[in-house]
Amino acid sequence: MVNKPASAAKKAASDAGGPGRLKQIGMVAGILRKSNPKALPIVIGTAVLIIAAFSVAGVLSHTAPVIIPTGVLTGVAAAMIIFGRFAQTAQYAAISGQPGAAAAVLQSMRGNWTVTPAVSANRNMDVVHRAVGRPGVVLIGEGSPVRLPSLLAAEKKRIARIAQDVPIYDIQVGDEKGQLAIRQLQRHIMKLPRNIKGQAVADLNFRLKALPPPLQMPKGPLPRTGRIPKAPRPRTR
Repeated sequence: MVNKPASAAKKAASDAGGPGRLKQIGMVAGILRKSNPKALPIVIGTAVLIIAAFSVAGVLSHTAPVIIPTGVLTGVAAAMIIFGRFAQTAQYAAISGQPGAAAAVLQSMRGNWTVTPAVSANRNMDVVHRAVGRPGVVLIGEGSPVRLPSLLAAEKKRIARIAQDVPIYDIQVGDEKGQLAIRQLQRHIMKLPRNIKGQAVADLNFRLKALPPPLQMPKGPLPRTGRIPKAPRPRTR
């Protein structure tokens, strides 16, 4: 029972030990310090409490040489998990309300997803992004809740001509009533049912690439998008 968490914790500690990883941790820690001053004390306190608890247990049970190293590794792993969650919250807060925020979240998703930012937009800079995966086609709109429904409906109709029976979902992202908060977007998409298989996903992507661009495109530059920097977190088997 002790070997499994110890192994995972040891892997987490080794992942955090490289120069590049340490630099990344330092950058994220700087962001956390500004956005949430309580985050780093909580992370450090968690590690200290776990190590202390294991140390006391080791001394009382006379198995300190085994228990204390396990406690150190487990404390580091737990601290890294909490640190990663705080970092993710800070990153979402930083991009919330920014143009292209939804595209950034989509491009950071795990799994076999093909993301195409700004497949449709209007002159008011309302934008629709497209993600294709096992659930089918997911259209994500950013902008005004008044203008987005018609933009999403037009794109949905355009895709339905070649998507055949593939499900098409549409989501509005934003802070207005009826919209999904940016921090909930990835979790919401990951909960969608798996409706099509791998080869069908590839075929669907091939057909979508042949779609002509929509007639109405916005004047000026499209919203900038980028990937959310991934917070360091332990890898488990």
